Amino acid sequence: MQSPFIIDAHLDLAMNALEWNRNLREPVNNIREREKGQTDKPDRAKGMVSLPELRKGRVGLVVATQIARYVAPNSTLPGWHSPEQAWAQTQGQLAWYKAMEAQEEMIQIRNLDGLEVHLDYWENETIPDQQKKIGYILSLEGADSLVDLSYLHKAYAYGLRALGPAHYGPGRYAPGTGMEGPLTRMGKDLLREMDHLRMILDVTHLTDVGFDQALQLFKGPVWASHHNTRTLVHHQRQLADHQIKALIEREAVIGGVLDAWMLANHWERGVSDPKRENITLEKLINHYDHICQLAGNSLHIAIGSDLDGMFGQEQAPYDMDTIADLQGLAPLLHKRGYSQEDIENIFYRNWLRFLRKAWA
Repeated sequence: MQSPFIIDAHLDLAMNALEWNRNLREPVNNIREREKGQTDKPDRAKGMVSLPELRKGRVGLVVATQIARYVAPNSTLPGWHSPEQAWAQTQGQLAWYKAMEAQEEMIQIRNLDGLEVHLDYWENETIPDQQKKIGYILSLEGADSLVDLSYLHKAYAYGLRALGPAHYGPGRYAPGTGMEGPLTRMGKDLLREMDHLRMILDVTHLTDVGFDQALQLFKGPVWASHHNTRTLVHHQRQLADHQIKALIEREAVIGGVLDAWMLANHWERGVSDPKRENITLEKLINHYDHICQLAGNSLHIAIGSDLDGMFGQEQAPYDMDTIADLQGLAPLLHKRGYSQEDIENIFYRNWLRFLRKAWA
């Protein structure tokens, strides 16, 4: 029997291609081999994502990011010294996605018609999976690179369909992970303009205050592309139960994330080890279980893996080698009592239902 189709709602593909200098057209093992001996980043030779591995795992549709942060002169975070430089970086990332389209590796999905055509294409068993294009929906993670609101319209014109105002630290539009405080004035204006364009709001990385403001101000479709639960892992980066309930009320979907520090308490970057901490795919299912208990169903959980989002095997479940091993969730979910319908909800149907409604 054919493995289930998968939609992954958060992958930093262009960042890996440009900033990590990875040729994602190559098999993961080839990328690892080329990076042996490199020490500039902790995940060198430990990457888990490439286009062939996505096809191997039947991850046929992804939400793929642009990402570039503006940093103030006294910031310790990596980033760009002006919004204009950050914008230019996102345009380089866009150019990589377009190059992948030109090579018939990927195809951008902008609307409902394109979505339905792509799904039919992946269901066509006369085309081998390893020859199929990976569909991508373009999302902006952190809005710093939008010099002003006119740039939102430029981005929408080239296919940007989802946006998360915040990332880590301070932000021009919203403070993010590790911070406190409300949306900025620009952030409030951004949400109103996104509403006008019928874009998807990604609440990932918002502060608690920013989360509440965003849900109040924004009237359109909302998702949490890559989030786990604060009840199980105690950090502001995670969703508290009242936030999960608010998202359920908005018919949102929450993408479970596979970064080990969001699967275990007391994780120390560069020190903790996935095997010693027993970080497996079962840990993610614990978070799914918690959300399902709050919702009373499996309609609000899905996959937003964030694999190779500035980490690799050193900070991912040790029962995974590459992103293709997302298929390993199916037997684990079945063992935990999830039905085939539940599994399909998690793998693709929840994201699909969300997109069909958002783009109707």
